Amino acid sequence: MLYELRIYDVVPGRMQALLDRFQNDAISIFERHGMKVTNFWVDADEAKNRLYYVLEHPNLEIRNQNYDRFRNDPEWMEIRRVTEMEGPLVAKQESIFLKNASFFENN
Repeated sequence: MLYELRIYDVVPGRMQALLDRFQNDAISIFERHGMKVTNFWVDADEAKNRLYYVLEHPNLEIRNQNYDRFRNDPEWMEIRRVTEMEGPLVAKQESIFLKNASFFENN
């Protein structure tokens, strides 16, 4: 299993809009494209204005295929267009790819 930790530096004042977009739309579109979200966090230090979440993927190749389908999904493209009419929600995004250490298996 490949885990992808996604870190978003959110545009100031746009956190709730981003959270709403995930809650109302993006997660279900992820699922439709075989992308499993395991958890979401907001930084405990609100001044950092960061959102974190983890996706599970069987491997990097499938991750890339699923993301391509997601990014080109007409429903996603329209939701993104509408939710960003007043400007972007995310200033910067980073992905960190992780796998379980050989001695540890999370059941």
